[in-house]
Amino acid sequence: MFYETSANSHGMAYDPFKALIAPRPVGWISTLAADGRANLAPYSFFNAFAESPHYIAFGSGVARHGGMKDTLRNIAASGEFVHNLATFALREAMNASSANLDHGIDEFALAGLAKAPSRLVAPPRVAASPVALECKLFQIVALPDADGSVEDHLVIGRVVGIHIDEAFIKNGRVDTASMQPIARLGYSEYATVTEAWRLRRPD
Repeated sequence: MFYETSANSHGMAYDPFKALIAPRPVGWISTLAADGRANLAPYSFFNAFAESPHYIAFGSGVARHGGMKDTLRNIAASGEFVHNLATFALREAMNASSANLDHGIDEFALAGLAKAPSRLVAPPRVAASPVALECKLFQIVALPDADGSVEDHLVIGRVVGIHIDEAFIKNGRVDTASMQPIARLGYSEYATVTEAWRLRRPD
């Protein structure tokens, strides 16, 4: 089949796009509001884009009530955020933090998650997560539709500090599969990384 995205004429009940770009790491982003209240939310449009220096990015759409989501608003004001690795063990808490809530609700408390202090940025990290990336905002890019209207933004952050639970460092390498990171597929489906295999590039 083929369909033009502007017409969305795929004939399915739901747009299949997100089921085709998969699996996607979950960007579990913590921020602080100007009044000091913490915010935590997962984003399924997320990935790493550079290694030296380290850059990550995630896409944020409009809030339920319209306008910027709390995460995007907080980052635009403070210039800081933390990405926390979402794992199979934390799946229920991650999902709880995705709820459409009124402005200013602390998702850490809602999901029963303890906060841990960051070193170089103000927002807290998820204490139970085995990995946290402390980030400084590089740029927020508007992503316009064909008519020029903007509902989505790309948030690009430079990673300035990294936390790794030493239980997952084995023989001088991070054992990613043992952390069981989760990734987003399409619809309400997720995948779990439980096995790693190696394939070296040709010289």
